[in-house]
Amino acid sequence: MLSNLAVRDIETLVHPYTNLATHREVGPLVLERGEGITVYDSAGKDYIEAMAGLWCTSLGYSNQELVETAYEQMKKLPFTHIFSGRSHDPAIELAEKLKEIAPVPISKVFYGASGSDANDTQIKLVWYMNNALGRPHKKKIISRLKGYHGVTVASASLTGLPNNHIDFDLPLPGILHTSCPHHYRFAEPGESEQDFSSRMAAELEEMILREGPDTVAAFIAEPVMGAGGAITPPDGYFEKINAVLAKYDVLFIADEVITGFGRTGNMFGTTTYGLNADTLSCAKAITSAYFPLSAVMINEAVYEVLVDQSRKIGVFGHGNTYAGHPVGCAVAVKTLEIYQRDKIVEHVRAVSPTFLRCLHKLAEHPLVGEARGVGLIGGIELVRDKLTKAPFEGKKGVGPKSVFFAQGEGLITRAMGDRVAFCPPLIIKEGEIEEMFARYERALDKTLDWAKAEGLLA
Repeated sequence: MLSNLAVRDIETLVHPYTNLATHREVGPLVLERGEGITVYDSAGKDYIEAMAGLWCTSLGYSNQELVETAYEQMKKLPFTHIFSGRSHDPAIELAEKLKEIAPVPISKVFYGASGSDANDTQIKLVWYMNNALGRPHKKKIISRLKGYHGVTVASASLTGLPNNHIDFDLPLPGILHTSCPHHYRFAEPGESEQDFSSRMAAELEEMILREGPDTVAAFIAEPVMGAGGAITPPDGYFEKINAVLAKYDVLFIADEVITGFGRTGNMFGTTTYGLNADTLSCAKAITSAYFPLSAVMINEAVYEVLVDQSRKIGVFGHGNTYAGHPVGCAVAVKTLEIYQRDKIVEHVRAVSPTFLRCLHKLAEHPLVGEARGVGLIGGIELVRDKLTKAPFEGKKGVGPKSVFFAQGEGLITRAMGDRVAFCPPLIIKEGEIEEMFARYERALDKTLDWAKAEGLLA
């Protein structure tokens, strides 16, 4: 029987990324509090948060320094905007710190409230810049199949996942999608990672040439594909992509919304994988998700265009109410301070071998075809036949079933089809990592028994 809270939820909320019909029958998991890497539901049951919320709660739950920072800023200046030349110290200090730690030369920072609006801003800046430079036809933006860049009309167009497009009349014209660089799933038989990367780069170049280099403005990529399945790039991929983009004067937008601030074992995934980025989008771990905040970091060339056009038009006509919110900026400044003071990146490097060892061990399970990751992010792919890599029928919901069983074991993770991701808070310890994967192994065993009973295996 559903609790009173569950009934109230069903009658009041529309949940993102949820089967709304099924939700009316089973109701929500209502969480009440969190501490460290653990959250507790309304009945008091504990769960290891193996997804850091939505790839974001990097410093875990109930960090009192962040709570107190938000409280103190709310007492001092709970809100002001940065329209029309206004400013405040937290916004300035945060921008200075972001410029200091940026993985590529950065001139200025533009604030928003989410990764989606950051990538929406990236699209507008690309179009604005090329109009200003007298290149009105150089507007097309290339993303990748299975890439994830947000859910606004424009950023959802960049996202390369069918469920973000079906019946939303997306993607918008001028947004293109090149191949997904997932070696396990899309490589030809016997094709090495380097050869596969060469083919991916060649396909990108073919697309640019087919569309016309004078019409292609930008390419956007996550260093590690998040909602597409926690997919790490194959060897040599970004090196080869960099060369193609440079050849045809195509701007490189790095989407660091998930990989920024230590997740891959460097402060940014751009450093881990050598992206020659011109601009970057950040959000999520910038505040450890304690306050909605995003940042678009742009280089001097892009900034100069914005200044020239502002001089010409009279205003830079873009922004939102909560851009540079003082509470969010103050929390972000404190978050960056904690990353540095507590050597969070070094901690990720220290515990990553344990994380990857446990992740790779899952590949021994009869249901797991691939297990791969970097730093403290990784994914597995559940398959019907390990030898042939034959997938399950999507409608069977094997990945979601494993997540359901994991929840019963006290573990919250996320299925994207039959890929299951692991992205715990960066403060996780080695023993906690081992317990996290032990809980999922038990869930996998239950999933295997269920799949056998349902006759789903080859």
